[in-house]
Amino acid sequence: MEKLALLSVSDKRGLVDFATALVRQHGYRLLSTGGTAKLLAEAGLPVTEVSQHTGFPEIMEGRVKTLHPKIHGGLLCRRDKPDHLAQAEKNGIALIDLVVVNLYPFEQTVAKPHVEFEEAIENIDIGGPSMLRSAAKNHESVTVVCDPADYAAVLTAFGAPADLPELRRKLALKVFQRTATYDAAIARYLEGQLIEPDLEALSGLPATYTLSLKKAQNLRYGENPHQKAALYGTFHEHFEQLQGKELSYNNILDITSATYLIGEFERPTVAILKHTNPCGVASADTLLEAWEKAYATDRQAPFGGIIVVNQTMDGALAKIIAEIFTEVIIAPRFSDEAMAIFGKKKNLRLMIAKEGLGADALQEVRSVVGGVLVQDRDRTLGNVREFKVVTKREPTKEEWAAMLFGWKVGKHVKSNSIVYCRGEQTLGVGAGQMARVDSSRIAVWKAGEAKLDLKGSVVASEALFPFADGLIAAAEAGATCAIQPGGSVRDAEVIRAADERGLAMVFTGSRHFKH
Repeated sequence: MEKLALLSVSDKRGLVDFATALVRQHGYRLLSTGGTAKLLAEAGLPVTEVSQHTGFPEIMEGRVKTLHPKIHGGLLCRRDKPDHLAQAEKNGIALIDLVVVNLYPFEQTVAKPHVEFEEAIENIDIGGPSMLRSAAKNHESVTVVCDPADYAAVLTAFGAPADLPELRRKLALKVFQRTATYDAAIARYLEGQLIEPDLEALSGLPATYTLSLKKAQNLRYGENPHQKAALYGTFHEHFEQLQGKELSYNNILDITSATYLIGEFERPTVAILKHTNPCGVASADTLLEAWEKAYATDRQAPFGGIIVVNQTMDGALAKIIAEIFTEVIIAPRFSDEAMAIFGKKKNLRLMIAKEGLGADALQEVRSVVGGVLVQDRDRTLGNVREFKVVTKREPTKEEWAAMLFGWKVGKHVKSNSIVYCRGEQTLGVGAGQMARVDSSRIAVWKAGEAKLDLKGSVVASEALFPFADGLIAAAEAGATCAIQPGGSVRDAEVIRAADERGLAMVFTGSRHFKH
């Protein structure tokens, strides 16, 4: 019985060699369409146009060409059902044994800047997914290929028929994964085009949340060795690893947190993080000066931590950092001298932020029981012009600058968070405590360990002080100014405590919880 292969692809890599093997080694007759048929014919391969096979011309600018019973009947006919075979014969439907289809490049089209809506719509493939799905549904009899990377495996299996059923099932799975990803990309694009009032009111969050990401790599394990883990999506499009061990699950979380944090600053800035929390941040005229101030905040926690800078990492700073055990260093660039210094530490992971520090992400997704939570990423510091001085004393110019610096850092510390700073330097960071006053005590303790004087410092709290105790603790530690969202039922009590101690305090009106 004649074997038919239907080939219709946009990605033509390796197709001619694959088709040649089908014809000359495995006895297939080729059906094809448009540019694919032309390519095969120019290669000297016998090929029948689909329109000739179906007896129906391509119409509507090629929108309708493979949507025909002679195509889908040939794909869906079950070979183990006599009535299916009889109906196929009665209606002149030849069985199709192999389908090679990949889809119009919709994702690449909409990724282009300023793509026109009409161009995007015309790159939505209809016939391709239909053929793939039909063939994949009937994979017990039909081999379906949607990825040129699978050509070699298919030819190998044709030479060892016992292996073909398992391969067909794997290829069918790959088809449905591909069509799901394709449809998800279309849905996301169309969601982004809608400007209906109800969507605007929901910050553009759709009624059905669609997420389909390709595996980027398997990870050795998750947060702990007994947890399996993998990375999905385009992380590696944003970062390039120059050297060091393979990234771990925890490394990737830390890199993400570090990148978002450093994106808040324009002046030369160094941030040191541990377990996604900043333990030292400073800005200065040079990275070297910023490093000295950031490291001074906590000389213990950086061991095994993450360092991120927002300018080129040069040799002078690299020489100092190389003396400390560090898991990952992130920079927009590394000088040749820095690379030579770090090159001696083979396990040290060096990462270039290719897409720019502070890489954008419009939404954050977290798994919960039975589903996911989706929210816009916290990308604002609030409207500084609307920050309100609520105490009798106004902050000085220097206190204002320090408050805004601390406000930026505190936004990236796990709640409850307290950050003490002076100028553009953190002095003490307290993160993740159940009571805000305990976060303050930890920050004061860390500053004391580092022998940093908190007298004249500023304290930043990412959420309101629910009681006066947290503010009083800050005043007793030496803080002269505080910045917090406000909004507590005891605000008057907190303001009174500040006035009694001569503190200036600013309410921002916006909080920055980070769980």
